[in-house]
Amino acid sequence: MKELLLSYAKQLHFNSDILEAIESIKSKNPLEIVCEVFKAEIELKRINKINAIIKQAKFDVFKTFEGYKWDGIQIPNSITSDDIISSEFIDNKENLILYGNVGTGKTHMAIAAGISACNSGKKVKFYRTATLVNELVEANKQGYLLKLMKQIEKCDLLICDEWGYVPVDSNGAKLLFQVIADCYERKSVIITTNLEFGKWNGIFYDEKLTSAIIDRVIHHSHLLVFDRPSYRAEYSMLKNKAGKNTK
Repeated sequence: MKELLLSYAKQLHFNSDILEAIESIKSKNPLEIVCEVFKAEIELKRINKINAIIKQAKFDVFKTFEGYKWDGIQIPNSITSDDIISSEFIDNKENLILYGNVGTGKTHMAIAAGISACNSGKKVKFYRTATLVNELVEANKQGYLLKLMKQIEKCDLLICDEWGYVPVDSNGAKLLFQVIADCYERKSVIITTNLEFGKWNGIFYDEKLTSAIIDRVIHHSHLLVFDRPSYRAEYSMLKNKAGKNTK
């Protein structure tokens, strides 16, 4: 009987895990059983879809807002933490600029916001900015830039992590500008950076291009300032202190 059910499930394009759901149904009413089976299959497809979206986003690590500490973050009146968690800023095609020192939780927030977006069915792309620039330059050389740009175009949220950590040459800067320009008022962007706007010219080495990028990035944006100690440094200090106390 189990093999027959598996055969039927395959023909109906049901997930094979549906058998576990069937075995857990207590009801003897045929209609209730069928209803529960369909309900379980819909939920399995929803979960599989979300997992696929998360995989396509290519996050470096998996982070959520569970237990996330919001203290020490200056959040403007134009947005709330709930707007970030619920992805409302994406619905409004608004951007987040997460500014602060290294290790203060900017990347964690960016990824957690991305995961929340994925959970609501939105498409996300996560890049370290240097990696994105390298991929754009390589795609341009190899002749598949249009294909890469179309992939980015399909997303609802683009995350550029570690913006400004590595200087960008003229060609890379122009390609990155093209991506930002294409996102403008069409999708949301999250940028994490430890450089204030006045120092962005040190990334692109072109005042006009830098001004054009800043103009598109800051419009419809919310600037969150992470004014708190580095978690990594704090953890290292606590670890060292704990080690000394055990001696």
